[in-house]
Amino acid sequence: MQHYTAHLHDENATIALGAALARAIIPGLTIYLHGDLGAGKTALTRALLHAAGHTGHVRSPTYTLAEPYTIELDGRCLNLIHFDLYRMGAPEEFLDAGFREDFDGTNICIVEWPEKAEAVLPRGDLNVFLTVAGQGRDVELQASSALGLLCLDRLKFAPNL
Repeated sequence: MQHYTAHLHDENATIALGAALARAIIPGLTIYLHGDLGAGKTALTRALLHAAGHTGHVRSPTYTLAEPYTIELDGRCLNLIHFDLYRMGAPEEFLDAGFREDFDGTNICIVEWPEKAEAVLPRGDLNVFLTVAGQGRDVELQASSALGLLCLDRLKFAPNL
């Protein structure tokens, strides 16, 4: 499956999608989150992290640009780094901060507002597009690599259940 779409009726459906993604993620995966302010990018990431076993507070990296977390995946500890590039003024800030080194093929990187550093970001494996639709959200997931395809193939999600 290269492409997946769904309507998320409410916040519980967004949380359920985050949990489903937590079961489908793979070491080295890069996820780019697209959507306007308030579309649910951070809520989806928070749900994914909690479903992946993180028990503490999940902070939005709006001001720090990056928040690292350690999660356990298939019995192995690895880093999941949540980036929020909304406040970044230029793509060079991403490079100057040394963030490109985090995309090392073992960390899982989730990036909000990837278009802010598009010129210097490595190619994403999975693009998630969130759009406010009535009281809920429309979501589209697009795989753009073999790793992204594997993640989508592993995704087990039914928004109406």
